[in-house]
Amino acid sequence: MKQSDGLDSFPYPFKEDVYRYSNNSVPMNHPISIEITQSYPEEIELKRELLTAHPERCFQSLSHTIKGQWEILDLVMEHLGTYYPDKFGLDKKGDNWTFTNHLLQEKQSFIFGDESTLPCEPLNYIGRHVQEDLIFMMQRDGDLFLDAGQLCFPANWSLAFDLGMNFKEIHQPIPGFKDEGLDDRILQFLLKLEPGNPWWRKNWSLMAGNRLDTSLETFDVWGNGRKQVTKENAGEFVHLRVEVQKLFRLPRTGGILFTIHTHLLPLEKLAAKPEWLNQFYQILQELPPYIVEYKGLSLFRGAVLEYLREKVESREAL
Repeated sequence: MKQSDGLDSFPYPFKEDVYRYSNNSVPMNHPISIEITQSYPEEIELKRELLTAHPERCFQSLSHTIKGQWEILDLVMEHLGTYYPDKFGLDKKGDNWTFTNHLLQEKQSFIFGDESTLPCEPLNYIGRHVQEDLIFMMQRDGDLFLDAGQLCFPANWSLAFDLGMNFKEIHQPIPGFKDEGLDDRILQFLLKLEPGNPWWRKNWSLMAGNRLDTSLETFDVWGNGRKQVTKENAGEFVHLRVEVQKLFRLPRTGGILFTIHTHLLPLEKLAAKPEWLNQFYQILQELPPYIVEYKGLSLFRGAVLEYLREKVESREAL
């Protein structure tokens, strides 16, 4: 459905020739929660189609999150108007706000804090104007809980299933996450996040196909693609999928906003950049079996390695 807008803008996720799970978060130099790319029109159209067809799969919230949802709407609208003033506008007269989306030619006037003046809950509303998925974790009792979210482009997980879970429960399926103490270290890191000092990280997987909507509920639709990968079609069919995840502590409610922007790059484009090709080939060769299995690569890793090997050897022969 979506491919990266180009090699220069693709958030290549690797720094080393070996990959292991870690807390790879780093401070943000430019604290922008969202990014508008050339794929904006098609991704927003897809988002809204999914929200209409599968509302319970794509949006969930608990009743106590409304105040935090307004805080998220405030933050995201401010960022849109500040960093993309030619594309978005925000006019505030006390609690009477008007938000304008010039890209979609839409305007919404509402009373801040009055849910009846928006067509849907605040998080669900502002999520319909950005490419990112938006996850709201609330903090209480020394823990973080997934209490609301708009999730249209998940990487094989379910918002409806995870709603209300705490941080460790959500990440329990990741192999080694608990045994190596990563779950506790990352939770403590998140609990110490401060307002005004956001962090970000990249997460990656390989996708057989180019769907953005790889929800757990639709695995029967896209999962079969893993059996269809060959050395011959891997370059066009298989995509490196990278999530840019940004973490913002909300100053008023104390919760954490996770924004998740998903990018896809076909392997044939990755292979056009020699340093990426060589490094990713090394990473995929060395990847431990437990990570291969968890990331769903078992069925097609061999075909991808054959494809990458041919590309590496052909470049070396030049």
